[in-house]
Amino acid sequence: MSRRHSAEKREIIPDAKFGDLVLSKFINSVMLDGKKSTAERIVYGALDRMAGKGGVDPIKVFHEAVENVKPHLEVRSRRVGGATYQVPVEVRPTRAQALSFRWLIDMARKRSENTMIERLSGELMDASNNRGAAIKKREDTHKMADANRAFSHYRW
Repeated sequence: MSRRHSAEKREIIPDAKFGDLVLSKFINSVMLDGKKSTAERIVYGALDRMAGKGGVDPIKVFHEAVENVKPHLEVRSRRVGGATYQVPVEVRPTRAQALSFRWLIDMARKRSENTMIERLSGELMDASNNRGAAIKKREDTHKMADANRAFSHYRW
């Protein structure tokens, strides 16, 4: 990582179907081996499935799920005098979004449904209703930060 310059942020093009930037980033996170059309098919299929099942706006449910999974605090390792402390720090908005994407996708992949479309739609619906494995991951992260609140004075 360069000390002189920060990395330039690339411009993200909105997705084709809904024109949403956040959904476009999510599609890029779902993508494996550069197969964007497969990732689009999975995400759009999951959104269509949510619209058919719940009769609600899938984009609204998607944004609600991402917001519910975003962590506010996390712990970072900090070495002080030979000891390593888990110091709670606030999460930057871009990192919070990236973590929520990662957790949603990982937990969807671990589900037991048959297709990825079913897994992803189920995980998004669960996350929008504040339940599911991705929400549990966020809660565990917050519990860890809360348990190590005594070391918050080591924040840098």
